[in-house]
Amino acid sequence: MSRSPSFRVKTEVSPNVDSESLKQWVIAFCAIRFDLEQGQLVEECYPQGVLSHDQELEIAYSSFPDSVSQHQNRSSIHDCIFFFRICRQSFKPRIGNAIGSSHEGRKVDSSEYLYGYVFNRQRHDERLKRGGEQKSVVILSHCPYSSVFRPLLQIVGPLFFDIGKKALEHIAAYVSKWPPPVPGQVMDLPIGNATLKVSLPPALSLPLESGLPLEESAVPFLANNNNQSVLQGLFHDSDVFGSFRGLLLQLWLLWELLLIGEPMLIIAPTPPQCCEAVASLVSLVAPLLCSVDFRPYFTIHDPVFARLNSIQEGESFPPMILGVTNLFFLKALRNIPHIVSVGSPPPNSNRLPLSSRSSTGRVSGKPEGLGIQQLSLRKFSPSSLLNAVKMRRDGPLCLMTEHKEAIWSTYSATTKPDTSILNRLIDAGLSPRVEESMSVVNNEILRRHFIELTTNFLAPFSPYFRTTMPLEGSSPYTDPPSLPPFDANEFLASLSARGPGKFILKRMKSNWLDLYRRFLNGPNFMPWFQRRRAVSVQEQERLWRQARIKTDIHQLISKFSEVEIVDSFNVIERLLLKEMQMQQSGKGGDDSMVTSQKLRGDLQAVFNVLSKDMQQIMLSNPQRASLLDESPLIQVEVASSTSPPR
Repeated sequence: MSRSPSFRVKTEVSPNVDSESLKQWVIAFCAIRFDLEQGQLVEECYPQGVLSHDQELEIAYSSFPDSVSQHQNRSSIHDCIFFFRICRQSFKPRIGNAIGSSHEGRKVDSSEYLYGYVFNRQRHDERLKRGGEQKSVVILSHCPYSSVFRPLLQIVGPLFFDIGKKALEHIAAYVSKWPPPVPGQVMDLPIGNATLKVSLPPALSLPLESGLPLEESAVPFLANNNNQSVLQGLFHDSDVFGSFRGLLLQLWLLWELLLIGEPMLIIAPTPPQCCEAVASLVSLVAPLLCSVDFRPYFTIHDPVFARLNSIQEGESFPPMILGVTNLFFLKALRNIPHIVSVGSPPPNSNRLPLSSRSSTGRVSGKPEGLGIQQLSLRKFSPSSLLNAVKMRRDGPLCLMTEHKEAIWSTYSATTKPDTSILNRLIDAGLSPRVEESMSVVNNEILRRHFIELTTNFLAPFSPYFRTTMPLEGSSPYTDPPSLPPFDANEFLASLSARGPGKFILKRMKSNWLDLYRRFLNGPNFMPWFQRRRAVSVQEQERLWRQARIKTDIHQLISKFSEVEIVDSFNVIERLLLKEMQMQQSGKGGDDSMVTSQKLRGDLQAVFNVLSKDMQQIMLSNPQRASLLDESPLIQVEVASSTSPPR
């Protein structure tokens, strides 16, 4: 992001907001205050009237940390940014100020989930009741565009505390002038005297409920050699290294748990830390579409909590990733099979941090590699062995008294940690500036590796997405062949015989086939598979349309018999009608008009070589006659053939 040191708006000028354009990015901007007597209150909402009272209440509950942070300076201001994801349920537009459909016929209110991006400010002041106050500025959206809304919060949050409600109105006006979001592209989004340069995740990585079209070709998921950055997936800007620095050896276990859709509880001391951890975890499985219900910041006020709290011993937990800060969840959701503790407590927190990180063996000094020896240093010491035994005996409830970075899970991973990747990671020592730049490097190393791992894991499914083109010299005026049918048992049998490839065999144990079986039965496979198939079908149709545009119809039909010519006429007619219907419904592509004109010309060309008797039969259908009515040549022939004999 590039922006000026000071951000200014002309508050004396009334902002002009294009509500339809605004809906493509933002549902509403809210300002929420924590009142000691009444609880969370939505003070401002812009545009007004888009949320009901119940909706405002649910959003308000998710917009504050579970506890006020403690700082040595009692007269201080503490800002933090995090985000949440809640079920929309009845989040439909209210009459009068409805959030309708956006450009190009895409409905933005069809999302199953709502994303809230929060700028929270806690002001500590002993003169106030309970020693302080807190407010939150929230951006509500149907899109998980953290790369857009996090930097936007850095502008609108402080601006709201500067000029109040006018900040929301002016920022909304700027956002409404943005072009429509283009998934998978880098966009420059102007906002006052600032410009947000953001990369949007590709459409195939966005959750199914986002309501986005599938017009994305099957591009490679790894960046080319000339580009040092990794092609983005969902939450590609998250800090994987920073979130799991104390658990780097366990990243492959976490990747596998998310791959097969196992439920996980991610617990951290603060909302920003648990949000970052959940987002980082979701990003690990790119380019796989993550269909697990992930909640970056989950509270007991979420309506889903009552259902989760009622799960009895022995009942299966739904596939969810819950990011929490409230230790009450350790008891309330004790049936969840995998618990991950990340992050470090803030200064003067009631929970005590460990004297050193659990698995990094971090040392100060100049940057150097985080070798596997360092990562495993504590593993072989007597004290760490005793701590490990104690942690296993006490379980995750030991977090009630002392915060630890740890994982509690009985799952035995098939994927082995890649020590060569860990040895490439850099430890920045104690310098914050160096640490930030080194985190960027480490994140790219980790993200590139896991994209490569996921891509190779999914590679055996590629034959089911393979597109075909018309053979040279053959007619493209037929329906493209169907993609190969998929049968899970046949796939597993075939995979068992041929193997998943050297990359996977080198990094997984001998029971790798069980991992594929779990993946097929998990919540991620079928949504990803169906979406990839839909993209492949669209790509194949595009290739065949291009082949029809390039085909010389006169040269093609010169080799045909009359029966083949009649068949070609019927096929071209059907293809032309289909193209016209797509145009009328607004689903036609950029080349739809060109395709229609070419098919209409081909239809007339085929008609012209038919016998007079066959032409009469063809023209007996009024709809068919209307398709041929635009050519002057055809009109003459029609007139001469239908006029009474002299």
